[in-house]
Amino acid sequence: MAGGEQRGAPGGPERVALKKEIGLVSACAIIIGNIIGSGIFISPKGVLEHTGSVGLALIIWVLGGGVAALGSLCYAELGVTIPKSGGDYSYVTEIFGGLAGFLLLWSAVLIMYPTSLAVIALTFSNYVLQPVFPNCIPPYNASRILSMVCLLLLTWVNSSSVRWATRIQDIFTAGKLLALALIIIVGFIQIFKGNYKELTPSNAFNFWMTPSVGHLALAFLQGSFAFSGWNFLNYVTEELVDPRRNLPRAIFISIPLVTFVYTFTNIAYFTAMSPQELLSSNAVAVTFGEKLLGYFSWVMPVSVALSTFGGINGYLFTSSRLCFSGAREGHLPSLLAMIHVKNCTPIPALLVCCLATLIIMLVGDTYTLINYVSFINYLCYGVTIIGLIVLRWKKPKIFRPIKVNLLIPITYLAFWAFLLIFSLYSEPVVCGVGLIIILTGVPVFFLGVYWRNKPKCVNKLIESVTCWGQKLCFVVYPQGGVAEEEGAPSARSPRPASPGTKTKDSLSLSSSSTTYTTKTRE
Repeated sequence: MAGGEQRGAPGGPERVALKKEIGLVSACAIIIGNIIGSGIFISPKGVLEHTGSVGLALIIWVLGGGVAALGSLCYAELGVTIPKSGGDYSYVTEIFGGLAGFLLLWSAVLIMYPTSLAVIALTFSNYVLQPVFPNCIPPYNASRILSMVCLLLLTWVNSSSVRWATRIQDIFTAGKLLALALIIIVGFIQIFKGNYKELTPSNAFNFWMTPSVGHLALAFLQGSFAFSGWNFLNYVTEELVDPRRNLPRAIFISIPLVTFVYTFTNIAYFTAMSPQELLSSNAVAVTFGEKLLGYFSWVMPVSVALSTFGGINGYLFTSSRLCFSGAREGHLPSLLAMIHVKNCTPIPALLVCCLATLIIMLVGDTYTLINYVSFINYLCYGVTIIGLIVLRWKKPKIFRPIKVNLLIPITYLAFWAFLLIFSLYSEPVVCGVGLIIILTGVPVFFLGVYWRNKPKCVNKLIESVTCWGQKLCFVVYPQGGVAEEEGAPSARSPRPASPGTKTKDSLSLSSSSTTYTTKTRE
């Protein structure tokens, strides 16, 4: 499959559909690229400051990877049992119904992904501008403008080609892994030279403070959030080549690899820095580079910039598929369920994700919003995995290519409940605001989705906006669902029921008076 087109029978019309272009390597790159952001380079000190010792901090990092692995195993079962793009949203909608799914979608589209994208983009711009302003923080306006340019560039790339977007993800994920491999290798060299004083058992478990249960919960929460992103491949299930095989494979490869990298990167940091030095550093990897890499210390800030650039690309790619899935289910405007007739990319969904992020950058206090995002994100994980148990009870005979032992979701939910209860106790305001953000979606659901018999003027307005958007973006509904491999049956994709939408499988930009049809190529 070349370019962005999917052909039908020889001499027949082209079929416009999302294409299966994500192989195993790109699938692993999406998971790894979204988990490993700037945090491991900049500030892994959150775990250390709450544990009170090097040894316990390393144990928390390993446990964080273990819990992420438990969660990803549950998502692997859900992903192959309900093989639809959209991840958590699709599973919650299927299991708990439209309102629960819409609330998850609402919070994700309104705040969760735009805020995360904004933070990553701002981190990127700060590190790119750091050499230009070596003795001070980069100017506010310069940082915002560069962030926006980066976001617009990657939106254009994702709109132009799925293949370009996945290649960027592959390259930048490889780049950040190479940078972390450099840190780990230098750390091992330090150990072979005998510089492992902080890692000896007597020093590693020499507590400078006695951690309480609350401190351990906060440390574990920090470690868990560092692994967030492990579920992102489930957002693009329909674009995976052989998803029932490659989805679990990518998860089983990526999570242990990230756990290994996180743990050994932290070990490497402690070969060059004392706990006190690490806690006082604003950018740990940069301090590590200055101490041990000499002339090549510039590699670290460049690595942070590359890491965040790849992270922006990964978030854009996956969050746009969430909008696409929500529109296809009728929970978002039908325009967002359409793809470009030539490139087969969800341009309207990408533009909405880009616009929401730009608005957050311009008017929102991004770093305050991220606190609410963390709570909402963690809440969504638990609800989705509760859904796995509910689905086992509601549909015990449904075909499950992967069926995990029930102890796995139960163990995950035990950790999840502990952290959630502690979060509610220790940060009631943050959790309360997070819940309010989610619940603001209830009236929107009943007005926008549940209320079917809207006035004719409203329906005409929706139809006009949809038609205008189709002409502007040159998009149509996917025909026959996702483009399958040659010879494989094509699964039909339901279209959102919206006023004025044509129900025939035609490549048409429809309005009440005119139909624009793409030409069939010879």
